[in-house]
Amino acid sequence: MAERVSSSAGGEGKAVLADRPDGIRNVVLVGHSGAGKTTLVEALAMATGAVNRAGRVEDGTCVSDYDDIEQRQHRSVQLSVVPVAWDGIKVNLVDTPGYADFVGELRAGLRAADAALFIVSAAAGAEGVGGQTLALWEECAAVGMPRALVITHLDAARADFDDMARTCRELLGGGATESVLPLHLPVYGPAGADGHRPVTGLIDLLTQRVFDYSEGEHTRTEATPEQAALIERTRGQLIEGIIAESEDETLMNRYLEGAEIDLDTLVTDLERAVARGAFHPILLAAPPPEGAREGLGMVEVLDLITRGFPTPAEHSVAATCPGNGSAPTPLCCDPDAPLAAEVIRTTSDPYVGRLSLVRVFAGTLRPDETVHVWGHTPCGHGEPEPDHDADERVGAISAPFGRQQRPVAEAVAGDIACVTKLGHAETGDTLSQKDSPLLIEPWPMPEPLLPVAVRAHSKADEDKLSQGLARLVAEDPAVHLEQNGQTHQLVLWCLGEAHRDVALERLRSRFGVQVDLVDHQVALRETFATGASGRGRHVKQSGGHGQYAICEIEVDPLPEGAGIEFVDKVVGGVVPRQFISSVEKGVRAQAARGVATGCPLVDIRVTLYDGKAHSVDSSDAAFQTAGALALREAATAARLHLLEPIAEVHVTVPDEHVGTVLSDLSSRRGRVLGTEPISGARTVIRAEVPELELDRYAIDLRSLAHGAAQFTRTYIRHEAMPGQLADSMRTRMNTPA
Repeated sequence: MAERVSSSAGGEGKAVLADRPDGIRNVVLVGHSGAGKTTLVEALAMATGAVNRAGRVEDGTCVSDYDDIEQRQHRSVQLSVVPVAWDGIKVNLVDTPGYADFVGELRAGLRAADAALFIVSAAAGAEGVGGQTLALWEECAAVGMPRALVITHLDAARADFDDMARTCRELLGGGATESVLPLHLPVYGPAGADGHRPVTGLIDLLTQRVFDYSEGEHTRTEATPEQAALIERTRGQLIEGIIAESEDETLMNRYLEGAEIDLDTLVTDLERAVARGAFHPILLAAPPPEGAREGLGMVEVLDLITRGFPTPAEHSVAATCPGNGSAPTPLCCDPDAPLAAEVIRTTSDPYVGRLSLVRVFAGTLRPDETVHVWGHTPCGHGEPEPDHDADERVGAISAPFGRQQRPVAEAVAGDIACVTKLGHAETGDTLSQKDSPLLIEPWPMPEPLLPVAVRAHSKADEDKLSQGLARLVAEDPAVHLEQNGQTHQLVLWCLGEAHRDVALERLRSRFGVQVDLVDHQVALRETFATGASGRGRHVKQSGGHGQYAICEIEVDPLPEGAGIEFVDKVVGGVVPRQFISSVEKGVRAQAARGVATGCPLVDIRVTLYDGKAHSVDSSDAAFQTAGALALREAATAARLHLLEPIAEVHVTVPDEHVGTVLSDLSSRRGRVLGTEPISGARTVIRAEVPELELDRYAIDLRSLAHGAAQFTRTYIRHEAMPGQLADSMRTRMNTPA
């Protein structure tokens, strides 16, 4: 697709402006951790002149991975947006983390973009197109998002472009391998002392031109006889793949009859097929040599983005006006339409406060205007939350570029910008006109399944903990906060260990809150396995009015879910009427506290059948105490069951790992209910597993299936824990810390 040999680029240090949607391209870069996404973003920024030769902006920071946590961990943990200019088009490059723990940031990047570049490392071989990449590819296909692939790390040992391209065709082609084809082939230089041949250029199969990048410049050269023969052998497959997706149904017949299809027609059909998401070209890329500006394939990647990927007007989302029952309506990507924008990411800046990264879907966002902020319930569905239904004044608007914020006058429909001073807006909230508020359906977020119980490190931290956690959840909707009413623990639900570590580091370094990790407790319960009787006697005399209450009860087990049932069978008034309810209060209060392990007592029938009272010393408090004592005495005479929560687990796993996952579930006391094959050579396993065995399952499953499996969990019931395990648990719970 490349016609030029050199290109003018945007000036370093200046904001890239766009005044119309067709002058914008929003592209998200996705792929496994280490595939080279951030390196490619920096190389593209360098090729356009947006950064200097060291890949830095004028303040010396990187354009991506500039966050302090990213610098320390040497990996991306949040999405970043790098706007560059190419051929008069503003290209917003959305760099996303590749590690599975930060898939929430990846989902936000998909919402912000209109097309996706899948970055695949040739050094990783077939593992570079693993389960996570396959699942994401299918997700993009389901919504019709255009996609292309960029193969990196071609200079690595054992890297093979042909093998990698073949793997991509087979795994991502969905049975139509002609829809995933390379546009270019690598040119290899002379072999070095180790026998390795570096990639120094590329062959454009469509134009039949050869370009040399060995000196860091995009230079056209003449094809050698070997290269000409290679073009002759491989070009036909690319042409057939393009023609197969052409809107001109006569083109294939003409081609099969031997007619020569002119280059302009092929290029036009290719661009249209890419924009429709029907054809997925494979490109190759490498960073520039030391001291050079242009890396291998940068011109070709930028040309594909600007000429093949759709404009924001070709990809829209739907919005509703909650409360009037109307169906979602597609937004019109028009700068003059009513405003509709969405907060893609929320961060805190020590100098400007809360900073909201916003994708504008319709209208124009201007500083100092009042907008309506509307957000969804925490689960992502239902009516807006009260705290997210307010008018707010927009602060300054800027274009993000690394750590810098470059001021802009406005952000038109289709663009991405940063907004200050939106105190109530959180990630996923909608910004719209205050007189006609709208709500955009949020993007799907993964369910965090790793529980992390925390407590404040000191009294000073305790005072700041609530505010710090609220800001953390506002910034990262993939973190869920739970205050467990039974275990009284504060639990952060995260996506994995890396996600947990980053969340705790943000609490410490950004919000000034130090927390300690404690063992996560599962909400256990107790019940009576056999019937028993108990007598509660509370008699005290210490001058003046004393305390006198005696009650006798019988306790019987009930079916699961029956709760606490209280039956009055007192005859003859031995327990006065006004104190019957007092006994019941005492029984229920003691059941809530537990009778053996401190876990709530459930599913029993308590029958009050006898007792004694004193005309002066009996009281409500005395009979409440007697009722509690009677229940505790009955517990000592009965056999108790310790109940543990059981979850129904659905594990989606590649077929080759099914046996390993089934064995692991059995070791966790799981009962497999069934398996079901689904598309993509995957299987869904349904099982019932005790929640005690699931605390680290998010981590262990990732290890078992090499990051290619996912699971969901749903509480279904409590059931009795095996005797030996229950005894061990009781001993541990009754042992002082």
